[in-house]
Amino acid sequence: MSNGCANLCGSSRLYALSPTMSRYRQTRYLKNAPTIDHAPADEGAEVAFAGRSNAGKSSAINAITDQKALARTSKTPGRTQHLVFFSVDEEHRLVDLPGYGFARVPEKVKRAWGEAMERYLRERRSLRGLVLVMDVRRPLTEFDRMMIGWCSHLGLPLHILLTKADKLKRGPASATLLKVRKELEREGVEATVQLFSALKRQGVEEARRRLDTWLGYPDTSATGA
Repeated sequence: MSNGCANLCGSSRLYALSPTMSRYRQTRYLKNAPTIDHAPADEGAEVAFAGRSNAGKSSAINAITDQKALARTSKTPGRTQHLVFFSVDEEHRLVDLPGYGFARVPEKVKRAWGEAMERYLRERRSLRGLVLVMDVRRPLTEFDRMMIGWCSHLGLPLHILLTKADKLKRGPASATLLKVRKELEREGVEATVQLFSALKRQGVEEARRRLDTWLGYPDTSATGA
């Protein structure tokens, strides 16, 4: 067997031994919903992603699902204006919530986005947790704190991705991670926090395992997933 074939076969074997990757690679677009009234049936389990525009939310979803364009990425902030549902399988979903902050849209539209998100977080029974995406260089913005406040008020599990970690050196990135954890602890906020880079694939498996826990998939960490 040539070295090239050995490398290829070894790579394929690693993919086969990663149940989390195989699972989320099957994720497909389901539907857009301007409000919760247009959402898919409220059954099974789903995890939502939220984040300020330009924080890298769509890139994070694409990295976790190992797909290039499942979630729309754009240089124009605020492109996600609806609740966007993706099907992992028949019983499990991921949801891309509207992002705003830098978005150049009328204030009336921003208020509508906020109302749609708040109602979704408050009423959606199948929602198991929220992944809040923050740019590691600008964490805990006003929008981030609003989302954290909603999760705390509703008792909704929260996991924070400090994205674009590749933009900082290891030391400053780790320092920011520690700072965010300490600040949340000081404020009495229960949340898990990690560094994440869609570009470098940093933290992707950790994020998938968090989704597995919330969605009720079996623990695959012992298998090296």
